[in-house]
Amino acid sequence: MEPTEATLPLFDEEPARPLADRMRPTRLEDVVGQDHLLAPDAPLGRMVASQRLGSAILWGPPGVGKTTIARLLADGSNLAFEPVSATFSGVADLRKVFSAARSRRTIGQGTLLFVDEIHRFNRAQQDSFLPYVEDGTITLVGATTENPSFELNGALLSRTQVLVLKRLDEAALSTLLDRAEDLSGHRLPLDDDARRALIAMTDGDGRYLLNMAEQLQALPDPGTPWTPPRSPTTSSSAPRCTTRRRRATTT
Repeated sequence: MEPTEATLPLFDEEPARPLADRMRPTRLEDVVGQDHLLAPDAPLGRMVASQRLGSAILWGPPGVGKTTIARLLADGSNLAFEPVSATFSGVADLRKVFSAARSRRTIGQGTLLFVDEIHRFNRAQQDSFLPYVEDGTITLVGATTENPSFELNGALLSRTQVLVLKRLDEAALSTLLDRAEDLSGHRLPLDDDARRALIAMTDGDGRYLLNMAEQLQALPDPGTPWTPPRSPTTSSSAPRCTTRRRRATTT
């Protein structure tokens, strides 16, 4: 069906962004649960402070901040951020990124190439990174939920540092819920036991927690009376049909 003028969004309207995206940290110090990597004396903290970021593989479960950290590493190191997904991209897409990175390098601009789900690239595709990582055209940051020792080429692993991200602990997840409440301006409709149960069921996945919090925030106010939707059987045509059937029966 073709969209009509009434169904098209207005120019000043934007689709609502998920809560997890709206709450994405804008500073490395706001990332929770990964202090062993991001603290000033930790590996990534030292790299950013010295402006000497090396290629790395971020290995960890879903929803612990891999994409956010990669983006903030680029910002903190003054590098252009080039994200690709191994699920949707191929060698042709990588060649475009390498060409753009080479052009930036001629004007003194570095490039951080972030590859999400890097373990999904086959061996030949992984090999395509090697010369560009070797000569510094790109700083490669890959994200994976799989063990890099089994999924990535040895040649690529020898040119990168594998950094392990942890599942978010209860304190980190509680901080995320506090931030979600601050952003919305009201508390979630949970008592202490329900809050702890919600945190426990997320299994350290911050994105899943925020998605659940967003659903809770969308619940109707308990003080607002609920009005059931009008059933089609109560429409104005139903009584007329009933009347006609009654007349037919009595004649």
